[in-house]
Amino acid sequence: MTLFNFNTESDISNWKIVNDTVMGGVSNASIIKSDSQTGIFKGDVSLKNNGGFAMVQYKFDTIMVDAFTETTIKLKGDGNTYQFRIKTHLNDAHAYIFPFKTSGDWEHITIPFSAMSPAFRGKKLDIENYPGKQMSLIAFLIGNKKEESFKLEIDSIELN
Repeated sequence: MTLFNFNTESDISNWKIVNDTVMGGVSNASIIKSDSQTGIFKGDVSLKNNGGFAMVQYKFDTIMVDAFTETTIKLKGDGNTYQFRIKTHLNDAHAYIFPFKTSGDWEHITIPFSAMSPAFRGKKLDIENYPGKQMSLIAFLIGNKKEESFKLEIDSIELN
């Protein structure tokens, strides 16, 4: 099942940037659709004012995902490490996260639901990993405790 594909018909208006500016930081990021029909999440992470992250998130009506066991993302990174994040409910404080390092080339990142661990504000929580029953938000976050520029090009996000 295709969760999102950055093709000609796709509307990226529901993809929103959430940077560390929500807590006083000064990191910046943007999401655009490229001429080659991919989504480009790019910007600069700053550690000033206790900042240190940039995120793009996509909210949607809750879907049941218990027929699937993993997410596969076709993307091209820049060698940086990112997190893929899922929320089961929009009002959940925590998200389920999976860190992945990009190679600089186009690749398929496959993330088993069972490998996504719960976290809140960067701290691992002592509850079960993502149960894979439903989702209402996905996100990509960069926050490697260092100042860095980044560019993550996303083609598609699939549930398998």
